[in-house]
Parts: sequence; C-alpha cells; structure tokens
Amino acid sequence: MNRCSPFLFAPIAAALVTSAPAQQSNDLSAVVGHMQAVQTMSATFTQTDRTGQSVTGKLLLKRPGHVRFEYQKGVPLLIVADGKALTMVDYEVKQVQRWPIRNSPLAALLDPGKDLSRFGKRMPTDNPNVISVQVRDPKRPEYGTMTMIFIRQASAPGGWTLNGWVALDSKNNRTTVRLDNVRYNMPIAQSSFTWRDPRPRRKS
Repeated sequence: MNRCSPFLFAPIAAALVTSAPAQQSNDLSAVVGHMQAVQTMSATFTQTDRTGQSVTGKLLLKRPGHVRFEYQKGVPLLIVADGKALTMVDYEVKQVQRWPIRNSPLAALLDPGKDLSRFGKRMPTDNPNVISVQVRDPKRPEYGTMTMIFIRQASAPGGWTLNGWVALDSKNNRTTVRLDNVRYNMPIAQSSFTWRDPRPRRKS
C-alpha cells in the first residue's frame, strides 16, 4: 500500500466514464443539490492503490471540513481533517504530516459551499443513473485531480449517493476508493475528528 498518499484515490472511473454521449450537459445541479443536503455521512470503504493492493476501513464525514479515515486493524494510518488542516498520522514510524484542506482534491468533498461549476466538470457516462464529476484546479496542477462517482438512489439526499472516487496525483499515481453501507445525516460527535500524536514529546 502506498503510504505516501493513502487518501488520494481508478477502476471505478474506467468502467463508468466513456467517450459516448458527447452531447451530455455539464449541468452539475444534481450533484450540488446532493452535497448541500448532506451534513454528515458514514460509510465503509475499500481503498486500492496503484499496485492493486487493497485495504478497508471506516469513513466519517461532517461538513464543512471534517473527515476521518480509520483503517482496518494492522494498518497503522489515520487521516483526519479538523475543519482547517488535513492530517495524516503514521503510528508505525511516529510521523505526522499536515497541510491545508484546500490543497487537496478532498476539498471538493468537504466543502458543500464550493462552486463546483468553477472547478468541476461533468464527465460523459453511458449510464443515466451515474454522474461522474472531475475536480481539478488548473492553476494548481500539483494538487492533482479527483473524480467523484454518484449513483442515483431515491432514498439518498437529493436522490443521489456518493459511490466512491478516483484520484490522480501530480506524479500520475492513481488510487481508488469505493464506498459501501453509506448513511447520511446522523449525529457524529466532534470528538471523532481528533487524533493522538505519536511523536515523542520534547524534553524541556
């Protein structure tokens, strides 16, 4: 498993994004409506890296700006966003990396107030029950791209549910995340987005 960018999430897109219906509108109103209707979300996930290795875990999301990726037992990684920064904690090597949420493709997922029409593009699909949205900042190619896949589901907010996403970083490394057991708008405690710092304390 690629330990350098475990949250950058492609096989899903390969199956859904095609060169057909070129006349398909870039209207993102359905996706925007869904995202604005979601305050919280929980799901289980399967993450597959560029070598084909997979791990599983649990995802918690609370908008705006909060997310937690807790991996299966035996994978000593934790990824948490606390509303301002995205933090990756590697408990095996006692390392912590932090960067602004806006510097990650995940910003599109965490901020329902963002105008997707400015930096998101609806990709053609051959299935009317699937919406694929590619998000990238042309002024910041180093942030990579993220393609979110939404599936029509009448019981979900706005009639759509997030099925997963695909990310491609600046070095063309692909990672896929597939979601299952998705639940929306249930209470999630703010304490879910805290983390334990594994770094040794400096002696004063």
